[in-house]
Amino acid sequence: MTIRVVVADDQELVRSGFAMILDAQPDIEVVAEVGDGEAAVAAVRRLGPEVALLDIRMPLLDGIEACRAITSSGPTRTVMLTTFDSDAYVYDALHAGASGFLLKDVRRDDLVHAVRVVAAGESLVAPTVARRLIAEFTSRPAAPAPSDRLEVLTARERETLLHLAKGLSNAEIAAALTVSEHTVKTHVGNVLSKLGLRDRIQAVICAYESGLVAPSGEA
Repeated sequence: MTIRVVVADDQELVRSGFAMILDAQPDIEVVAEVGDGEAAVAAVRRLGPEVALLDIRMPLLDGIEACRAITSSGPTRTVMLTTFDSDAYVYDALHAGASGFLLKDVRRDDLVHAVRVVAAGESLVAPTVARRLIAEFTSRPAAPAPSDRLEVLTARERETLLHLAKGLSNAEIAAALTVSEHTVKTHVGNVLSKLGLRDRIQAVICAYESGLVAPSGEA
């Protein structure tokens, strides 16, 4: 299957560079290049691509708001790009529904990999951004008791969410729960569906914000 991508960046050279890298892949097609957030939202609604690559800072509508508009109205998944390694952008983008977050100095292969991973329904955050995300969680004051939001989950699904928050892979969760990876995938799918989450990144945020996992990493 060909992964269709919309690339949005207000810098023409950056935009065309990313588009050239992606278009050179046999399984990726750049269906539109645009220079602002409003044009990005319009292109996504018109073309229905699998992935939108969005710059954080764009005129008319910034990348965060464009991401929120895109993820709230259709299945297109978003990867955010920025030159600013800033915590604020990370949290704003993730809460807006972004499935990936990369710095603009990303290597060619990592950019292509990110688009493929996000198109496949997974999430991806640059290592430096991930470290900031974890540092922010661990520096927060003690979390409250788990909220009522998690009551829709079964005991095993709560265990699965707990392991997701610790950063375990499906294989590692399967070993911890003594079940098959197929069963873990089912549990993960149920967690995302019941809690209205798009991917594993949002599941991690939910686990911390709901109090299932304390900032120290303890349940």
